[in-house]
Amino acid sequence: MIDEVTLWYRLADLLPEPEATLVRDCWDIGEQEAGLDALVSGLQAGRVVISETTLVEIAVLVREWGMGDALMPRLLCCAVVGSEENDPPLRLIEHPDARPLPSSGTGHVLVPWIGCARCGGVLARAHTVEPWGGLSFLPVHYAVMGPRPGPPRVFGAHDAWSALAALRAQCVPAPAYAPGVVR
Repeated sequence: MIDEVTLWYRLADLLPEPEATLVRDCWDIGEQEAGLDALVSGLQAGRVVISETTLVEIAVLVREWGMGDALMPRLLCCAVVGSEENDPPLRLIEHPDARPLPSSGTGHVLVPWIGCARCGGVLARAHTVEPWGGLSFLPVHYAVMGPRPGPPRVFGAHDAWSALAALRAQCVPAPAYAPGVVR
């Protein structure tokens, strides 16, 4: 499981002062939504370059705090470089024009959200289609679809971090080639 306080402070440290202090203070006084807005604004204003892994972590925080619709378009405009060295190469694949995938027999649709470039696994959000045709504001659950055939692993509506951990865990790097070694 994730230590959200440690993550929050690590993300705040990406920013110069006084923006970093503002983000930490927002956490300390329980104004997480304002802190996330300040974090994304600070990343954009300072043209701070972040890794794909960090972008994914911020995206999960933003969704978990109900700020996805407000902050995701701005977050997608942040300057990003490749993944961190020891992490699976995760990519935020959310796109405003993405079409949801039907979910087998559940009455929900799956919205691809985070993908792994190494194994092809995908973390998707399951949403209800509302009577007016839009998707529910909050996901009903999360689903991790692996590179191998089989049913997706399903996680509850508040288990985005567990779903992200499952996506990371299923992506085991291939063993390095060693000439003459038989496994």
